[in-house]
Amino acid sequence: MKNESDDPEKQNQQVIKCRAAVAWEPRKPLVIEEIEVAPPQANEVRIKIVATAVCRSDLYYLLENMHEDGYPTILGHEAAGIVESVGPGVTEFLPGLPVWR
Repeated sequence: MKNESDDPEKQNQQVIKCRAAVAWEPRKPLVIEEIEVAPPQANEVRIKIVATAVCRSDLYYLLENMHEDGYPTILGHEAAGIVESVGPGVTEFLPGLPVWR
């Protein structure tokens, strides 16, 4: 019998949990915590991040930005990972494909 978690269509529709470094407010340490990630919507790709970095623009946003809006946030827009699932309409990426930026 096929397990529901083995079905790619069902996996696309599931909320997943992962760990993230969350900035709750400016000029405060990041907090490592478990978060929930929604299923990918139309034309979205959900990626399992295996390596990431915090760049200078992220550090500026966290340490020097004087605005309180935009928090909480998860920093890090430069990453490498594996496509975990894709939303409807995605044709260029498949689950299991390595990606980086």
